[in-house]
Amino acid sequence: MGHPAESAITETRNRLIQAAREAFMEEGYRASVDSIASRAGVAKQTLYNHFPSKDELFSESAGQVSDAIVVSLDGQTDDVRATLIRFGTTFRQKVLGAEGLAMFRTLMAEAVRFPTLAQAFFAKGPEQTTARLANFLGRAMAASQLRQDDPRFAAEMLIGMLKNIEHFRHISGNTELSEPHEKARIEQITDCFLRAYAPNH
Repeated sequence: MGHPAESAITETRNRLIQAAREAFMEEGYRASVDSIASRAGVAKQTLYNHFPSKDELFSESAGQVSDAIVVSLDGQTDDVRATLIRFGTTFRQKVLGAEGLAMFRTLMAEAVRFPTLAQAFFAKGPEQTTARLANFLGRAMAASQLRQDDPRFAAEMLIGMLKNIEHFRHISGNTELSEPHEKARIEQITDCFLRAYAPNH
């Protein structure tokens, strides 16, 4: 069990990240550090004790989204299809959901002015997700559950298939897919990917 002081620090950090995500969704990157600290119920100096800059807060939000996605890859690799469907479902919920789209819009609006923000976002979000997926696929390839190939390329291809043109549809405000349609879509994408990487027997 964690030390009470450590638990309090973790709780404050998580409150700050949640407050930052809400502020960025509502106001974009122009959300002030003061307003984020106020939302979290802490002093501005407390915020700076945890995060040296607003850039760090924003990129840490991306890291939490990535953490939520890659958890779906944990556990046994016996059923690769079931694991990839679980990953695809979580990935699309996070990336194509309201919060993921808001973060993407904010990043695109600020990337030119703040290139380090875009780099940090990529490292803690998409890069981390892709690396963990590549690790999973590499293990499945080593176990002959998928054919031998470059797991990094395979991970990037699957993520591209899961995101595809629907990301632009959602960004433009088009209606989201119904739950049955979404489930069928994820299964269709996963099965297409698995056919491409079927093991050579």
